[in-house]
Amino acid sequence: MPREFSSPPTESASLATEANPVERPPLLGTPGTVASVTKGVCNLLERPAPRWWWPATVITGLIALLVLATDSHLIGTGMGVWGVQIPVVWGFAIVNFVFWIGIGHAGTLISAILLLTRQKWRNSLNRAAEASAVFAVACGAMFPAMHIGRQWMAWYLFPIPEYIAAWPNFRAPLLWDVAAVTTYLTVSVLYWYLGMIPDFATLREREKHPWRRKLWAILSMGWSSSAREWNHYEMGYLCLAGLLAPLVLSVHSFVSCDFAATILPGWHATIFPPYFGAGAIFGGFAVVLVLLIPLRALVPELKEFILPIHIEQMAKWLLTTGSLVGYVYLIELFMAWYGANPFERYAFWNRIAGPYAPEFWGMLTCNAVAPQLLWFRSIRKRLWIVFGVAVLANIGMWLERFVIIIISLHRDFLPSSWSLYHPTWVDIGLLIGSVGLFLFLFLLFLRFLPVIAMFEVKALCSSPGEATAASPKPAPAPLPNLEQATFALGARFCSADALCRAGRALRERGFRKIELYSPFPFHGLAEAAGHGKSWVSACVLGGGLLGFCLATSLEILTSMPRPDALRGVLSSHFLDLFFPLVVQGKPYISVPAFFAVVFETTALFAAFGAVLGILLASALPRFHRPIFHWGLFSRRGQDDGFFLLVERQDPRFAADLPQVLESMGALEISAIPE
Repeated sequence: MPREFSSPPTESASLATEANPVERPPLLGTPGTVASVTKGVCNLLERPAPRWWWPATVITGLIALLVLATDSHLIGTGMGVWGVQIPVVWGFAIVNFVFWIGIGHAGTLISAILLLTRQKWRNSLNRAAEASAVFAVACGAMFPAMHIGRQWMAWYLFPIPEYIAAWPNFRAPLLWDVAAVTTYLTVSVLYWYLGMIPDFATLREREKHPWRRKLWAILSMGWSSSAREWNHYEMGYLCLAGLLAPLVLSVHSFVSCDFAATILPGWHATIFPPYFGAGAIFGGFAVVLVLLIPLRALVPELKEFILPIHIEQMAKWLLTTGSLVGYVYLIELFMAWYGANPFERYAFWNRIAGPYAPEFWGMLTCNAVAPQLLWFRSIRKRLWIVFGVAVLANIGMWLERFVIIIISLHRDFLPSSWSLYHPTWVDIGLLIGSVGLFLFLFLLFLRFLPVIAMFEVKALCSSPGEATAASPKPAPAPLPNLEQATFALGARFCSADALCRAGRALRERGFRKIELYSPFPFHGLAEAAGHGKSWVSACVLGGGLLGFCLATSLEILTSMPRPDALRGVLSSHFLDLFFPLVVQGKPYISVPAFFAVVFETTALFAAFGAVLGILLASALPRFHRPIFHWGLFSRRGQDDGFFLLVERQDPRFAADLPQVLESMGALEISAIPE
């Protein structure tokens, strides 16, 4: 489980009273109390939109309409409205595609890889980074959808042979793109949504408007923050992070094979997969900085969560990846000089001194030179200088894709066909429109969804041994009548440590029908409630094996020659599945070429297994629970309350149970009706 969500409880930790709550200094962007986290994040959603939000949203929305207008004109007129021609058969569409897919990597890196490496500074940034990743991949995915020409025939890309009379070519890198981008987008959306489920439950309990409350209830799927749910949730969340970590490296690596698998000078390079991966992370971190630095200035509440230390950490990543990208540029030039291929030498000399030399030197300056300013801590602490470096990095990464694609194509092996590429208004409109669409989606996300992962930040700002509730201790109240507890008896405790001690004590007394509820997960919660190890990981393994077998069978069976010896044994319909493609003398069964689709399908089905495992193991969705009608829980359950519930069906349920809970430190005890 991802134990970095919180610190392990200690028996020796002293309990603070609610009258004197322990005040903690901010830890990597966390306010002092759990309640203040909820208040700070929910204020962004509950108060009226800031004055700047409406004009910014309207302007970016109008710019995003350029995508609709240009795409409609493209589909209605044809591919000729683009500036592509022989020999530049790829233009702005593929440049933008590679650019946006690269941007989508930093969100996963911040949220998944930093989660696996126990980097706590990610917790205030991961939600916004995940959103930017999803929106960037969605913006990038539309460009190849337009580039195929006849969009209504896009389903030919998928393995549906009945009508097209042929299977897709699984050896083609362009088909690898379909599998990689589709898988990455799907898994990123699942990971993003899964991370918001506990926060949706918090919004559900705070919402007063009926239809909005129903919406949050549906999105939260009846989440109650029980120990059982946290146990399975943590395991599934960690498994999804583990799946996304290799996907970060695989997606852009497979995209780079669109170029590296050719023999064109400037493209045919084995360094492209790691080169594209490093560039994607570099550009992605730059986009997150471009979004968060102005956002921090425009939204004062976010200054409590996004601190200068976060910006400094990301600036270090920008410096590291920018230096790596600059090193790759030098390696490319060295290999072109050191190699014996005159065409390769000319291709790179054409980049340096040809008609597109300004783009090349602009790329080198923005990506390799400008990040070197971040060596100095005084520069990293000046947020607007970091913002300027990040803007230059985004410009440079777009220019890098332009240099790779356009300059490598515009002068081929036949000088008589050389020509310059001139983008049309449709090309420029799609580029500007995609930027507007990305910003428009992010502004909607900022206004209507929690931009900070509340449950993760709560775990950082609260130690299990200290009280987190901000309200004073209630006056002593008479113990509840057990006759009213037709479902269970509930009690509230002041801290996570007190809750765990009470749960363990009840289990030692023989209680079995108990459950613990906490606003955030921490080590020892599931054990105190008596829950064993989560079996969600088995669902992930099963889903991955199913995806592996399906993809392997599909690729091998559809690439083998038809087994005529089996005619008469197998049905003719089954034999029609065998449709081998002869591609450049390559073998029918090519393991290296088949790896891409197999890997992506395995990861996709494993992600489905993680999500389904969490839902099944946690009995979600479940919208009607007696605890939701318990007034004490509905007021504080998803905010800062720690609750213990003993069901009436428990064999040890007896008349002295309220006194037992009171002796264990329960602050409030009440009956929960059915």
